[in-house]
Amino acid sequence: MSVARPRERRAIAARERDVPRQELRARPVRLVPAGAAEAGPAAMPEATPVTDGVSRASRRGLDAFAFFVANLQTGFGPFLAVYFTQAKWTQSDIGFALTVGSLVSLLGQVPGGAFVDAARSKRFAAGLSVVGIAASALALALWPQFLIVLLAMAVHSAASCILTPAIAAISIGLVGHARAGERLGRNASFQAAGNGVAAAGMGACGYYFTNDAVFYLTAALVVPTLIAISFIRADEIAPPARPAPGAQETGVLKVLLGNRGLMCFAACMALFFLANAALLPLAGSVLTLRAGDTATALVAACIMVPQVVLAVLAPAVGRAAERFGRRPLLLVGFAALPVRGLLFATVTDPHWLVAIQVFDGISAAVFGVLVPLIVSDLTRGTGRFNLALGAVGTAMGIGAAMSTSFAGVMADRLGTHVAFLGLAVVGVAGLMLVAAIMPETRRRAG
Repeated sequence: MSVARPRERRAIAARERDVPRQELRARPVRLVPAGAAEAGPAAMPEATPVTDGVSRASRRGLDAFAFFVANLQTGFGPFLAVYFTQAKWTQSDIGFALTVGSLVSLLGQVPGGAFVDAARSKRFAAGLSVVGIAASALALALWPQFLIVLLAMAVHSAASCILTPAIAAISIGLVGHARAGERLGRNASFQAAGNGVAAAGMGACGYYFTNDAVFYLTAALVVPTLIAISFIRADEIAPPARPAPGAQETGVLKVLLGNRGLMCFAACMALFFLANAALLPLAGSVLTLRAGDTATALVAACIMVPQVVLAVLAPAVGRAAERFGRRPLLLVGFAALPVRGLLFATVTDPHWLVAIQVFDGISAAVFGVLVPLIVSDLTRGTGRFNLALGAVGTAMGIGAAMSTSFAGVMADRLGTHVAFLGLAVVGVAGLMLVAAIMPETRRRAG
């Protein structure tokens, strides 16, 4: 009796089903035709590994974008004052130019966030702001006249108000809310590395060439920055959650002021920056008096130490925020501030003052991750994330603006020792406010 030979089954290539992007970012489901399933493992085609539905190119592109954005922004740091001084500007003109930038930055936070919310393409918003920053750097290098400098400073500040929320929106859109903490921590780490590399490179550029070469270099950095963002795939950035029915009819101010958690968080952050912003300038003054010729190197070390700590800790902070919640980490970030202020008030050795800056790095790592993450928690489903992030940024800017005047008055009338203690007391008040009114904002799965 003859037995019919079974027909050979040809493996059919597996086809990936289009899966709607969800908050939990489950791995894409692969549907396999029955014939391929029966053929066994040998018939399965090799597939490119996918992590959480985000391609490697998009993840690496966002890493590089965060790094090069930090490079761009470093060019507008302490190098501005050096450049203006070399150009024979008076201190009043320098102060006025810097004030224009600060005012635009303060007033532009909310409109910048609203622009990003309204923009259909977050990549376009980020790219547009990068071009604006590069154009302002080029204008500073080519035409250092007073009116053009004022315009360049305003353009830079306005573009920065768009860039910060755009990066946060792209990050959360790529990985989803459930993995946002880890992604934001990774961003902060690459930005800290970018700040350090750019500070060293631009310092060397200004030393070996001219100070305006720093701004030519800053403008040139637009090329790798735009290349980096081009690797982020637009189809992998999930659109923001649509507002609940009727939310569009509610005014913006009512949406913000009616969010109790958001208002509590903004108040806490304003108090933190009221205590924090003046600590390093005040410590720099103390170092100048105590260290003499080595003061410049020690101040530079005070700037670099927090960046190193931030680069190392930020990814761990992001993971911890997803595992343990936001509130415990928020308390740690606030607690580091009064400890730092108290140590500044009691320690006299200039080298130990540099070591104390480790606490600044701890706070920077915590808030670099938690500020956008908590705002995202509090505005889920409203379509107002970037607007709310701008509002919190405005509160932080107000606190920072008041801090230097507050500390300066105390230092002039009562001495730097009392000024440090006063800032530490404000930091304790901020910590107590967080413990009293700030809720846990993480939503548990299910």
